[in-house]
Amino acid sequence: MAFPLFDRSRLKIKPLAHRQHDLTLADVLPLDAPPPEFAHAAIPTLAQRIADAKRRGAARIALMGAHVLRAGVSRHLIDMMERGDLTHLAMNGAGPIHDWEFALIGATTESVARYIQTGEFGLWKETGRINDAIVQGAKAGVGLGEAIGRAILDGPFPHKDISVLAAGVRLGVPITVHVGVGYDIIHEHSNCDGAALGQTSYQDFLIFTQSVTNLEGGVLLSLGSAVMGPEVYLKALSMARNVAHQDGKQIRQFTTGVFDLIAIDDDYRSQAPKSDPRYYYRPWKTILVRTVADGGESFYIQGDHRLTVPSLHHAIRRAESSANRGN
Repeated sequence: MAFPLFDRSRLKIKPLAHRQHDLTLADVLPLDAPPPEFAHAAIPTLAQRIADAKRRGAARIALMGAHVLRAGVSRHLIDMMERGDLTHLAMNGAGPIHDWEFALIGATTESVARYIQTGEFGLWKETGRINDAIVQGAKAGVGLGEAIGRAILDGPFPHKDISVLAAGVRLGVPITVHVGVGYDIIHEHSNCDGAALGQTSYQDFLIFTQSVTNLEGGVLLSLGSAVMGPEVYLKALSMARNVAHQDGKQIRQFTTGVFDLIAIDDDYRSQAPKSDPRYYYRPWKTILVRTVADGGESFYIQGDHRLTVPSLHHAIRRAESSANRGN
């Protein structure tokens, strides 16, 4: 049955110069800013686990929601990649959009409430060019994150120094992007190629899964990702364990940490009952309970990412400094 399709050629696309932005470069924290006034007992422990995993060559993976970039911590994430604190960073489909816009014009984030009323939300010319980078990436046989990161690194982006995706390409650190079709504003544009989108994002999923095969003795963090992070990680871990078991190996002894805004019980290492709506909060049952139930350990840190990410960054530096003094 042939159902009617929306005609994307009729869309009116405006330049980003016509958009009002809610975030600018002024909102991105400088790397040399003083440590934030935030304390949590689990952060020094996680920092030490990351330092230990780095010494033994185990994976240090971070999954993140796009609002982590909006919290202004791009420089901290890049520095953690440069220092080897993170060996893999995974984003949802909105993350590259903010990264691209920050690198291109030094601003990002539009008012949904304002622009949805006029049918302008998401329909911005320069942002839509991300689709062209994805198509080129598909032709080159690379993943979605690398395709966008390469376009930023090699292109006329005045602020590429704060691009996490460009840093991934520059450093050889995989930045993978895990999309849901129709979730992101670039899917509105007429140059969006569903085949290229699927090809490059699925390649990123396989790259992510390969990173998870090295998680024994490592650390996996979820920074503000309520659905993408837990779900992608769950499938990747199952695949990695399937092959490990065939080889007589295991992926059980590792640390997970969830950084998010909502309050959950102190007893977060036991999942909520099905009668409790919080049972469906995936970071809790998937990352904090189920996937570490046979040997790992989990930690939950509640707080604004503008505070928690820099706090972790500083804590890792202290952990490594202490280890160096001990040597």
